[in-house]
Amino acid sequence: MRTKMEGNPKVRERWSHTYSIVALDPATGQLGVAVQSHAFGVGGRVGWAESGVGAVATQSLTDVSYGPLGLALMRAGKTPAEALAGLLASDPRSDVRQVAMIDRLGNVAAHTGRGCIPAAGDRQGKGYSVQANLMLRDAVWPAMAAAFESAGGELADRMLASLEAAQAEGGDIRGQQSAHLLVVGGAPTGRPWSDTVYDLRVDDHPEPLMELRRLYHVARADQLADRAVELLRKVPLDDTLLAEARAGLGQALASIGDAAHNPELVFWFAVGLAAAGRLDDARPYFQTVFRLDPIWREVVPRLTAPSLLPDDGALIRRICEID
Repeated sequence: MRTKMEGNPKVRERWSHTYSIVALDPATGQLGVAVQSHAFGVGGRVGWAESGVGAVATQSLTDVSYGPLGLALMRAGKTPAEALAGLLASDPRSDVRQVAMIDRLGNVAAHTGRGCIPAAGDRQGKGYSVQANLMLRDAVWPAMAAAFESAGGELADRMLASLEAAQAEGGDIRGQQSAHLLVVGGAPTGRPWSDTVYDLRVDDHPEPLMELRRLYHVARADQLADRAVELLRKVPLDDTLLAEARAGLGQALASIGDAAHNPELVFWFAVGLAAAGRLDDARPYFQTVFRLDPIWREVVPRLTAPSLLPDDGALIRRICEID
């Protein structure tokens, strides 16, 4: 007798027993998916998202194709419920799948097959769906929903709070190993690589959620610092813009603790000021970086080749002599 799997040999199942969330931020249009599992490299198969389209989590005995196919169906105009129903109808192993989908309007649909390993279940709310299988207890997904609804901050913050609430309830009965956070922007740019806000993966770690939270803060700091430097490139660079840029750098450093955690953020801010003709304003930032790590002095003269600093020997010497 042929089993259902033998009757569908093109499907390669991956064991991704896990808990996850798909969600929309109605204020920004950002879409995201976040997941944690006691399975190596969960980020490579569970979470899928596309700017202006939707997000998908496909897990349990995972058919990874639900991710790209679900996005394709929603991109073509199907609702999450219609897209999910179509995929389940063509899947002879739908009873072991756990899948959730959300579209750009916040419509959600989820499926927890009767063959998913207990404790397993899902819950939907306004603009989100949480789902879990092989959990220690059935309090996991209700806790995830409550945490997401009550958390503040941007979408990534709220999704991480949901994962952390799952773990606080016992999470995956096997423990922890990997995690993934994927967030895309609300409006597609036509350049998919520019639409990704966060794509952070922890593939093998004893505390993957703690590490994912740390990486999120590092990534957020990098984004804030980049925006601050962009402000310095505006012409003319007046005191109002400078104050805004300084505030942005301050937020970036607060996200990671202080400049010692990543002097590079301060270095490029100082370079931006010097390039804008504000060397006196740049001086304390260069001092901070050079005192933390003198190697940055050697970087300064190399920045004339790509025109990140003017090809001005006197200016370069003045910067390198800052102590």
